[in-house]
Amino acid sequence: MAMTEALQNSRFLKACRGEAVDCTPVWLMRQAGRYMQEYRDVRATTTFLGLCKTPELAAKVTLDAQRILGVDAAILFADLLPILEPMGLDLDYPEGVGPTIGNPVRTAADIDALKEEDPRQSMPFVGEAIKLVREGLPADVPLIGFAGAPFTLAAYAIEGGASRNYIHAKTLMFGDPGAWAVLMEKLSGQVIEYLRAQIEWGVNAVQLFDSWVGCLSPVDYRTYVLPHVKRIIGAVGGKVPVIYFGTGTATFLDAMMEAGPDVIGIDWHTPLQRGWELGAKAVQGNMDPVSLFAPRDVVLGKAQDVLDAAAGHDGHIFNLGHGILPKTPVDNVRALVDYVHEKSAR
Repeated sequence: MAMTEALQNSRFLKACRGEAVDCTPVWLMRQAGRYMQEYRDVRATTTFLGLCKTPELAAKVTLDAQRILGVDAAILFADLLPILEPMGLDLDYPEGVGPTIGNPVRTAADIDALKEEDPRQSMPFVGEAIKLVREGLPADVPLIGFAGAPFTLAAYAIEGGASRNYIHAKTLMFGDPGAWAVLMEKLSGQVIEYLRAQIEWGVNAVQLFDSWVGCLSPVDYRTYVLPHVKRIIGAVGGKVPVIYFGTGTATFLDAMMEAGPDVIGIDWHTPLQRGWELGAKAVQGNMDPVSLFAPRDVVLGKAQDVLDAAAGHDGHIFNLGHGILPKTPVDNVRALVDYVHEKSAR
């Protein structure tokens, strides 16, 4: 889908390219979420997976968040893990527990049994949602698509749910590197096709979320993960900007940069400046999401700290260092967006 001039010249996409903008663009990870009453109203009518798979509802919460917050980009409401379902994994989201996988992948035979499907056929609801969001967004507001990065998807698939120490995942990774490589290749292939499909369907940028990769050492990241991320970014880069984001990655941000993203997303453990020091054209981040619970003047002070760290650099996209948390005061989030726009105006 060809991009219009209004989108190409949007604040967010200009910043992704490292170009000068009239003020710093803002979007926030998990900007559509349960901290927002409008989201809770929609969510009350269906399950979490039902919401992800009902294009009209996914589009509604995506559009509501962009409109209510006044952010410079929408991010498609979806989840990292439904891509695992067509591969043969039994995914569920029990209330209050988070995602679980009933048949985790623990052996080479389990990995061999994983199916490789074309997401265009297996996840058409994502394409429908993208179409509805594009129709509902202002002409100059880009839509961000996304996927889980292969390590984070692999860790979920192997652990079967949230984990503190990733014992099963690391045991497979260290103990059977051949099987690990096959799993990462399968997942990477699925992610490549999924992101290509999202771009065909009409997203204007994509983000690769590596939420769990911070559990690795720099050497293990380079050995077991980097080649696969490089492959993904190489396959989808050049069509739309690619943002690569991980949490707890301060010790191997340089290696993440080697994967070749257009934008490096960094969490609040890492000084923002580090992105530019490593040669990034564009840097996204990096306010601590918990600081949004503080009194309003503290929130705005924290926002100013991030703007000061960016020091007027072209190619800064303001974001949190991870997603907005449940119970975050919506008024603080709106005030943050307004403040960043006002204080960064060139």
